[in-house]
Amino acid sequence: MQIISLLPAATEIVCALGLEDKLVGRSHECDYPESITGLPVCTEANIPGNLNSAAIDAKVKEILNDALSLYNVKRDVIQRLSPDVIITQAQCDVCAVSLTEVEHALEDYLAKKAKIISLQPNSLDDIFNDIKTVANSLGAPTAGEELLESLMERVDIIRHKLKFIDIKPTVACIEWLEPLMVSGNWIPGLVSIAGGHSILAEEGKHSPYIDWTDIRLQDPDIIVVMPCGFSIERTIKEMDILLQQPGFAELKAVKNNRLYIADGNQYFNRPGPRIVDSVEILAEIINPKQFIFGYEGDGWIKFAV
Repeated sequence: MQIISLLPAATEIVCALGLEDKLVGRSHECDYPESITGLPVCTEANIPGNLNSAAIDAKVKEILNDALSLYNVKRDVIQRLSPDVIITQAQCDVCAVSLTEVEHALEDYLAKKAKIISLQPNSLDDIFNDIKTVANSLGAPTAGEELLESLMERVDIIRHKLKFIDIKPTVACIEWLEPLMVSGNWIPGLVSIAGGHSILAEEGKHSPYIDWTDIRLQDPDIIVVMPCGFSIERTIKEMDILLQQPGFAELKAVKNNRLYIADGNQYFNRPGPRIVDSVEILAEIINPKQFIFGYEGDGWIKFAV
């Protein structure tokens, strides 16, 4: 069986199932585990990688308004690799190559019919179900059950430790800086598990754009900045966008030194096995007296204003 993964989270799922040796191709964004980075790249982005948040948002809207794709599928590479299975997604046109794009690109193009698996997670349960779907589709149901059992056990440890803590601090998770967007989909659920209450976004619903006034009115106890696709280092370069907002220094989270930056690219934006790492990161941030998993400095940092 030969597998092409066009989604970083799917690549991580395949590897966590012990099927890395079946991977023959990846997307341009698949970079974990590092051992897969030598595989042929089957996609490319139509947006330059050196743009700031505002420019990226404008370019995305321009491309989508023209009914164009944010990504190109390299048909010749995929044809040469002759996959049996291709894994993609139908969750977000911005995050990765979509199911429609893959179907269109490969229509009558492969010598043999490839099975296409499309993932569409909107919550933690959806992510776990996607792991099960991939495992069953790839003929590895036992490995899938063992992986899920391990992941759920880690989540249950956090839930159990916080079982008798009734007071949950309000948490604003920033998914994009300009224009301002807060994290929806699975993030509010992760915040809840980690002992917080996510504001301005609902679990299972897409991340909404908001006004800065909304943040000021909510005055959250904790702010976690986790831009989609951004590392901690890249986020730091754009933090002035927040720092210059009116009344920023007067926010409760800022005055109490509860402003954090998390690695959105490697953790929170990837609906795969490491989403449980993301829960543990949030647990460290929200309840530092109860949890020390060792992610500080790598998965998140405290940002001093």
